[in-house]
Amino acid sequence: MNKIIIAVDKLPVFGPYSTAVEADGFIFISGQIPIEPATGEMIQDIKKAARQVLANIQTILQTTGLKMTNIVKTTIFLKNMDDFTPVNEIYAEFFPQEPPARSTIEVSALPKGALIEIEAIATRK
Repeated sequence: MNKIIIAVDKLPVFGPYSTAVEADGFIFISGQIPIEPATGEMIQDIKKAARQVLANIQTILQTTGLKMTNIVKTTIFLKNMDDFTPVNEIYAEFFPQEPPARSTIEVSALPKGALIEIEAIATRK
């Protein structure tokens, strides 16, 4: 197996993990939280937070020469399932056609007090 670590200088990493890893044509993107890269601030408005997380994922994909359309699976972790509808509105902006498979899970807490975290799997094929 050929494994390539993908690092993105613009995005912070908070522990012993890679931002993304490519293996056998798949890119596994670690969970992204809504941190504004320019300021390092955590976004607490759910719509703005969802938009920032998806923009961060888009940035990661761009460093590999891919687009959001290359994503085949996402997992969304929400601090509050009441945020499901507003998150869907933003999510639809990033995936207007043929959205990836997806799971959405409510969790009791997320890193750094985030309201949302999204992980993704993309493919080069």
